Amino acid sequence: MYFYYVYILKCSDDSYYAGITNNLEKRYNEHQLGKHRDSYTFKRRPIQLVFNQEFNDVLQAIYFEKKIKKWTRAKKEALINEDAKMLQILAECRNATHYKYNGI
Repeated sequence: MYFYYVYILKCSDDSYYAGITNNLEKRYNEHQLGKHRDSYTFKRRPIQLVFNQEFNDVLQAIYFEKKIKKWTRAKKEALINEDAKMLQILAECRNATHYKYNGI
């Protein structure tokens, strides 16, 4: 059985990069060594692994990676810091039409 990992790297420019792999150590080393010259992390090395989550279903891993790539920096940091309360706050809809905000 394969395991899949969704990971977040913190780059030297203080930005975050999210990715997916089935070999976390190998992929981290590829990022750190700059194996792929056209990758986001190539000019932002050194990098630091700040989060990873294991999945046994590749489709769930892909879904989660795509989801966190769209998240704000604050939401990614709440995930990295394992701050469930802040993650919930940041996940709530802030749209004026949301039931919490429209006076219902």
